[in-house]
Amino acid sequence: MSYSGDTRVGGPADLRRLPHLTITKITVGSMENNAYLLRCRSTGEAVLIDAAAEPDRILELIGSDGLARVITTHRHQDHWQALADVVGETGARTVAHPEDGAELPVSVDEPVVHGSQVPVGDHHLTVIHLRGHTPGSIALRYDDPQGHTHLFTGDSLFPGGVGRTWSDEDFRTLLGDVEERVFGALPDDTWVYPGHGRDTTLGAERPSLGSWRERGW
Repeated sequence: MSYSGDTRVGGPADLRRLPHLTITKITVGSMENNAYLLRCRSTGEAVLIDAAAEPDRILELIGSDGLARVITTHRHQDHWQALADVVGETGARTVAHPEDGAELPVSVDEPVVHGSQVPVGDHHLTVIHLRGHTPGSIALRYDDPQGHTHLFTGDSLFPGGVGRTWSDEDFRTLLGDVEERVFGALPDDTWVYPGHGRDTTLGAERPSLGSWRERGW
């Protein structure tokens, strides 16, 4: 079956096979968080984006082929409740932005900033710093050399709007970063994998940017 990105807590993972990576999406925990396992098809090296909850399910997803790194998109607890267990079992290195890393339950082995690259075997993810939901929120960009771009946005961008903010200033900062660093830099066929809920594309969301700015959330 083809990938849909429509996953549910307690339900099966959804697997997407790209020419050079596989992307497996699973939804876990009481806040229905998405976790994504990316594995290089040539080397077998894997990276997990957000060890959110249910460590046993995440470890089952990782399996015997191991895990090189866990990237945490931001410091909110629902995105790292399984982090210590996953790192303890796999020995994976931890990756996060330094402005959020101090609030994680484990130390950050590899601090990253805007423009940093995180290896996934023979390939890499590029870090996009999207300030506003938290000071150190990041998205991860994978440019498929034989296809379109894939963007893992944490809680900074969803179908229907940007992530939650707690002040008008934070909202304007987040929307500005999303407009400049995401919509201004990437094409409409970019596939968006959010921290909760269904996937989307930039083309589906781009017409709504003006209404998001007008409504203020």
